[in-house]
Amino acid sequence: MRHRISSVSAVAAALLAVALAPAVQAHADDAAAPALVVSELSSDPWKPGEVRTDSLTFTNQGNAPADGVTMRLRITRGLAFPEHAAGCTYSTDRDQVSVALCHFDEVLDPGEHFTAPINFKVLPKALMENVEYGTGTAGGNPASGSTALSYRSLAVTADSTADLAAVGDTAKGKPGDQVTVTAGLRNDGPGWIDNNTSDDQPAVMVDIPKGTTAVEVPKDCQPFTIDGPSGPSAPGKRKYVCLPADHIYEVGSLHAYKFVLKIEKGAKDTSSEVKATSAYDIHPVFDKNPANDKAKLVIDVTGPGSGSGTGTGTSPGSGSASAGGSNGGSSAGSPTAGTTAGSSTASTGTSGGTHGQSTGGAGTTGAASTTGGDATGTMASTGAGNTPLITGAGAAAVALGGGLVFALRRRHGAKVR
Repeated sequence: MRHRISSVSAVAAALLAVALAPAVQAHADDAAAPALVVSELSSDPWKPGEVRTDSLTFTNQGNAPADGVTMRLRITRGLAFPEHAAGCTYSTDRDQVSVALCHFDEVLDPGEHFTAPINFKVLPKALMENVEYGTGTAGGNPASGSTALSYRSLAVTADSTADLAAVGDTAKGKPGDQVTVTAGLRNDGPGWIDNNTSDDQPAVMVDIPKGTTAVEVPKDCQPFTIDGPSGPSAPGKRKYVCLPADHIYEVGSLHAYKFVLKIEKGAKDTSSEVKATSAYDIHPVFDKNPANDKAKLVIDVTGPGSGSGTGTGTSPGSGSASAGGSNGGSSAGSPTAGTTAGSSTASTGTSGGTHGQSTGGAGTTGAASTTGGDATGTMASTGAGNTPLITGAGAAAVALGGGLVFALRRRHGAKVR
């Protein structure tokens, strides 16, 4: 009986070994594979206008040869590739991210490495940039290597600044009228702005003038409390913080936000403040010129019983528009269907990347044009029923695909910019 059991056990063991043999062999085959990693780029100061020479080293940390190496580089719009290298193809995606896909005919045995030169041109508008790069074997996906060291991301802060300027407006009307004023935030450069390391983004703070009530508010303007933005957008609040959904501020662009205000009974001339700041009301560290951080919304109240009150009646340098920025550009909007009182209007956008150029934006109640030249930051005067220029939507936010993504925005207690 014991002999029979031994015989059965032996047969079972033999059958199990036969069954497991393919799996064991497959596991052994899987274990023999190349594993490419890439070195880090230098984080030394990047200076606008320079052509930066660097290099990347590719190492095979696997246990099988790598027959060819592939690399993908993605850089934000403040950087460029100064030349087209052999073996590389170049493209630009819809978010203005430049992409280089390169193939190297290198055979790397386990433990071997090779180094390739990498050059970048730092453009004059460079400020907060990102370089992302990954490697893989020939025919593989360089966006997702076998280890974390196969993909890297470098946040670059160029040696530059960006000057955010507040833009105010004036309007005239009598008690009971609804008037339109537009608060703006203009980037006078030299750097463009796209902060991907914090949710405390550049913004414009808008106080509603005393004696008026906001009856229409842009959708990109949230009520502001002592703790920060407290959305969603809604009429009737006393203070708002406004910023574009994509958080992008090109050089020369103007983000403009239209408010429809009802002048209350008994109101007199009044004004309030527009301030260039951040979503949590912290001055951006890259803005070294605080002189143009504030502007005025001025309401000139007319009719019986009106007169000097809480406001100044005028804003500094009022009488000419500044929608084109301090560079003297011009812009024009396209009329679309208006919105009803008591609602949140469609958000305004930005003028284009060139000075003073813009396209019409949704949510306007008419069309107007403004010309630049007012360095004090005041838009053209508007009366009841008139609507100043609302510029078109800005460029889409940079979002890198294919496994290469920018760092998630996060809130900081203090600005990191």
